[in-house]
Amino acid sequence: MIAYKTLRVLRIGSSIPNCNIKNSASWPAAVSGRSEGFFVEPTVFADVKPDMRIAQEEIFGPVGAVLPFKNEDDVIEMANNTIYGLAAAVWTKDLKRGLRLAQEIQSGTIWVNTYQVLTPSAPFGGFKQSGLGRELGPNALDAYLETKSVIVDLNDQPLTFF
Repeated sequence: MIAYKTLRVLRIGSSIPNCNIKNSASWPAAVSGRSEGFFVEPTVFADVKPDMRIAQEEIFGPVGAVLPFKNEDDVIEMANNTIYGLAAAVWTKDLKRGLRLAQEIQSGTIWVNTYQVLTPSAPFGGFKQSGLGRELGPNALDAYLETKSVIVDLNDQPLTFF
């Protein structure tokens, strides 16, 4: 299903005026040596605008979209102007800038100068419409728990805060 969605996005993207597809193969972007199934060459869409469908949807494939930006505020606005927020990556020589952007971008996981590094000790999950809850880490246990508060007054006088 994921590969099918990726191919559908590639077909849609290939029909967008002024949106250039960059990959090592000619269209369709099929992986050589694979005659059956859905396999896609790593593909980059250049000259993408923030309102284009490819910039607004989660693709889940070897597909990237390159969007030009003017400054940090522009990057934050484009990154947060979507209904999704599963993961994001920031590539920069300035670590303080990377951490500043990571704080502002609305995404469940943000990598700085790396990508798709996961560890069982760090929670993974998205913001907005990119899922509910968290996988991995202690937060993953929350889905299996029903939290209850039990308050007992053992004093002779009633305990009240109001």
